[in-house]
Amino acid sequence: MRNNTLNKRTLVLGLETSCDETAVSVVADGEHILSNVVASQMEVHQRFGGVVPEVASRRHVENITLVIQEALDQAEVKLNEITAIAVTQGPGLVGALLIGVSAAKALSFSTGIPLIPVHHIAGHIYANHLIQPLSFPLVALVVSGGHTELIYMKDHMQFERLGRTRDDAAGEAYDKVARLLQLPYPGGPQVEKLAQRGKPSYSLPRAWLEEGSFDFSFSGLKSAVMNTIHNATQRGEEIYSADLAASFQAAVIEVLVEKSLAAVKARGVNQLLLAGGVSANKALRSALTSRTNTTDVCLRLPPLSLCTDNAAMIAAAGTFAYQGGHRADFTLNANANLPLINEEAAE
Repeated sequence: MRNNTLNKRTLVLGLETSCDETAVSVVADGEHILSNVVASQMEVHQRFGGVVPEVASRRHVENITLVIQEALDQAEVKLNEITAIAVTQGPGLVGALLIGVSAAKALSFSTGIPLIPVHHIAGHIYANHLIQPLSFPLVALVVSGGHTELIYMKDHMQFERLGRTRDDAAGEAYDKVARLLQLPYPGGPQVEKLAQRGKPSYSLPRAWLEEGSFDFSFSGLKSAVMNTIHNATQRGEEIYSADLAASFQAAVIEVLVEKSLAAVKARGVNQLLLAGGVSANKALRSALTSRTNTTDVCLRLPPLSLCTDNAAMIAAAGTFAYQGGHRADFTLNANANLPLINEEAAE
């Protein structure tokens, strides 16, 4: 009975290797997670204070076959029961991406199962679908180590970029400030933890940019933190690290929240999604919840388990790409700077 039931469902095997997580998942019908296996490399990269691309690639080579098998075993399905194979094509570290793409192509070639390329940002957005079906139209705030973007969607797999960072992504700024504060890797969670013990007493800038812009800029904020530390050191003054971390975080969150709500209002939608690794930040989640509680905006927050890179989100997005007729042949290649579908429409 189990096999007969599964055969009537769309089972997608998702592979995600865009950075330092080797992840494989099996998702049914785009919304039911049957397995979601992640092999983390965090301990490996801690000694370097950040992700080393070559080391990440080698670990992916070592892990990918084992993780694929573990995901199939946990889902209690065989490879020949899989409907489609979805893989992150980009953006990300090109060497890391190549491992996932090569593995997916090999599986597709040997089995005849359709190969589906997935954009990493689309995956983060569709992590929300694994909890509750997406309701359109909507605006998604995607915040991670490499991306800070506002995306408008009027239907499945239809994306329009409303705004993006012009320099540092929010997560990247967190990591750089963590190094300035001499905090260990990974820096983002360390800054958040330190900020919880402080008060936003330092005056730091907010980059609102020109009127009506939904773009972001965090490079100046990072530089302001650096200057605050350097100036205090030259004067022999004490820096209250917890207060400085809290001040930095307050500046980031205020801009993220206000621009997101402005985008929602401008597009006349009432659905706002949060996505990406930084969506695990409790202060950001709290600020968005507090601000949307006084409006008619419906806020969707992914569970912490689906905020960081994982393959279930790739399988979910891949399901809708498959249903929409998207396919790739064996010339598929990794693309470190892959643009999101239709993002040029907003320009």
